[in-house]
Amino acid sequence: MSDITDITLPEEEKDNKPANYSGDDIKTLDWKAHIRLRPGMYIGKLGDGSQNDDGIYVLLKEVLDNAIDEYMMGFGKQIDVTVTETTVTVRDFGRGIPLDKLVDVSSKMNTGAKYDSKAFKKSVGLNGVGIKAVNALSTDFVITSARDGEARTVEYSKGNIINDSGIVKSDEPNGTIVRFTPDNSIFRDYQYHEEYIVQLVKNYTFLNTGLSIYLNGKRYYSRNGLLDLLKENLTNEPLYPIIHLKGDDIEAVITHTKQFGEEYYSFVNGQHTTQGGTHLTAFRESVSRTIKEYFGKNFEYSDIRGGMVAAISIKVEEPVFESQTKTKLGSRDMGPEGPTVAKFIGDFIKKELDNYLHIDLTTADILLKKIQENERERKAMAGVTKAVREKAKKFAIHNKKLLDCRTHLSDAKGDEDKKLASSIFITEGDSAAGSITKIRNVDTQAVFSLRGKPLNTYGMPLVEVYKNDEFALLRAALNVEDSIDDLRYNKVIIATDADVDGMHIRLLLLTYFLQFFPDLVKKGHVYVLQTPLFRVRNSKSTRRAGKKGGKGATDETYYCYNDEERVAAISKLGQNAEITRFKGLGEISPEEFREFIGPDIRLDRVTLRKEDAVGELLEFYMGKNTVERQNFIIDNLVVEDDSQIS
Repeated sequence: MSDITDITLPEEEKDNKPANYSGDDIKTLDWKAHIRLRPGMYIGKLGDGSQNDDGIYVLLKEVLDNAIDEYMMGFGKQIDVTVTETTVTVRDFGRGIPLDKLVDVSSKMNTGAKYDSKAFKKSVGLNGVGIKAVNALSTDFVITSARDGEARTVEYSKGNIINDSGIVKSDEPNGTIVRFTPDNSIFRDYQYHEEYIVQLVKNYTFLNTGLSIYLNGKRYYSRNGLLDLLKENLTNEPLYPIIHLKGDDIEAVITHTKQFGEEYYSFVNGQHTTQGGTHLTAFRESVSRTIKEYFGKNFEYSDIRGGMVAAISIKVEEPVFESQTKTKLGSRDMGPEGPTVAKFIGDFIKKELDNYLHIDLTTADILLKKIQENERERKAMAGVTKAVREKAKKFAIHNKKLLDCRTHLSDAKGDEDKKLASSIFITEGDSAAGSITKIRNVDTQAVFSLRGKPLNTYGMPLVEVYKNDEFALLRAALNVEDSIDDLRYNKVIIATDADVDGMHIRLLLLTYFLQFFPDLVKKGHVYVLQTPLFRVRNSKSTRRAGKKGGKGATDETYYCYNDEERVAAISKLGQNAEITRFKGLGEISPEEFREFIGPDIRLDRVTLRKEDAVGELLEFYMGKNTVERQNFIIDNLVVEDDSQIS
């Protein structure tokens, strides 16, 4: 990838003299001060709740994990979760925390029962850190434990004890209740969105059949485990009935669809390992090898896995994850005395999948035809692959298509903040890219400039799409030529003008991603940049500032992203309101743009769900120009009133 980049970076400072360094500079922080100073080490990104991986959801998950661990150990079949915009309450019906250790468990680092695998044999929370992080990062944290007719409640604020009830008599059923309100000074202007919590709760029920979770009074429950999970997440019809395999400490589901690429959901001890790990690697390898051996043909693994949608869940003793957020498994072994993860999964898949295919010959026949179809398509691609890649590299070098950044996903192993921060803006043309390029964060933000409108790829064969220069360059920039596992940036941000042409380009890009890289969308990597439609400012302040040679009164300038915000700004300024309609990104100055792609950047995440019926959606909007679509456009045409806009 380094061959195609043209990196724009600031000039390094020279002749810097080192600052004085003495013993006074060395400090020791207590547990809560360290968590509050470096929250990213404990919960990943911060955010405001607008994205499903924002820190406030990690806090919720840390508390829920403890409740789930109780269920996995056989205690309590119900968990109650209540969520308002700012506060969460989780109530389990497990054994309850030993009352004399309630303060230690909630406020002393590296304290817990999960170091002893006899008590929590296959738990997620092994480090005794999670709930302390929730405590330290909350302005209000209350934990209650009820055990055998007694209870104790401890109240905290930012990790400091405010009140301790001591051990008192109680009629409460056994279990633990945790209520917390994240600190708004850390999670700025945050708000919980139920849609993200619903998916989190559903995953817990898929992985723990028989468990009921009540979210704000609504029950979530699963009878069929991962089978229900895959049905919930499939956005294309399966080519054959989902293969469902279950064993001790392992469960797997497998099918194929007509989509391109591969799509996996992996879990360890109920933890959604969004970045995979040793178990997912072993699973992909085992499935490919078993299918290849079953058919007795020298199939390429890529042909076997093309279009595969699958999920794997295993339970491991004392799992080792690559970070505190537990998104990637690093364990090589199933436990201190168990087999390796690879052997455990390999033996299971070899036996169960091979048996399934020998019994269900109809499924085996459909699978064979899909693999052969993938093989034919790959061979058709072979003649153009090398030429297209070479052309993409040369064209990118000479035309400076990609202005790269320092940080990439692959270069930031183990550094969650850097991984999450890396992004690339896809802009239309040089003028739009110009403002972003001048004020972007060169550490984390890259820019890719399109030339004109991309190809409408709907319904096109992969080989024809692959030959297209623009998409070849984009694939090379993103580094998704062979797999999205090597994606260079965490966020792929479509940044087009807020006009008809810009919207068309956005739809063409989304059509490409949805068809050929659906997993890029499903894993939350594709976003649309919101930029303001209007600037409303005080015309008198602007004229006064101009006479003085100043920059204007910033407190009398409002950037509005919709008509409601525009009307509100006009009402504040009255007759002095000067309104500018931004019709292209190139019209926005670099200094103004700094506000829109900085810490307060507004992004709409592109989502893909089963109920979206993406096939029908793309056919209607991007397929043949039918009478129905023409009527839809006419019926939804909006004529903008420009009378008040400069």
